[in-house]
Amino acid sequence: MVDVEDVRREVAIMRHLPRNSNIVNLWEACEDDGVVLLVMELCEGGELFDRIVARGHYSERAAAVVMKTIVEDVFMIRPMVYGCLYCAKSYQKTLATLNFAGERFSEIVGSPYHMALEVLKRNYGPEIDIWSAGVILYILLCGVPPFWAETEQGVAQVILRGVIDFKREPWPSISDSAKNLVRLMLEPDPKLRLTAKQGSLS
Repeated sequence: MVDVEDVRREVAIMRHLPRNSNIVNLWEACEDDGVVLLVMELCEGGELFDRIVARGHYSERAAAVVMKTIVEDVFMIRPMVYGCLYCAKSYQKTLATLNFAGERFSEIVGSPYHMALEVLKRNYGPEIDIWSAGVILYILLCGVPPFWAETEQGVAQVILRGVIDFKREPWPSISDSAKNLVRLMLEPDPKLRLTAKQGSLS
């Protein structure tokens, strides 16, 4: 069941997001006794992950284009990245939720596959943004999540083990620099993890 307060918080956040070409725009929100209606920008292209499934995986160059947009948006608005929607075939839009700098959180939220190690430990801040982006980069490059299991509890256990598989195809043919970038983004210690600012400058 959807938590109404969560929806209201999402609406409040989206109302404050800048009108940027990489952000899905919320035009209006209405609420009655049983329904919340969100009038948003039309995203005709579907979800990024559907495109990954259709292609198998992206080339490093194509993955770099997607990641550049995501990391720039993370640096601009400090979001927890939940996913990307394509508004047109030529560019992507990011649907995001803010995580305000300096705050620490303990609630477990988000998709299990994108959940950073410190979320599971219930003590996290904006560093989780880069972890989630690192998960997306891994999926872009090979077509599957870096941490996968049949159940949410199984996914959590795999994340806690922290082993990243670079042996399966197509990883042997992917550059060392791309693998190193994934390692930096999925660094278990948030103090050592790549930052959004570092990513936006590279």
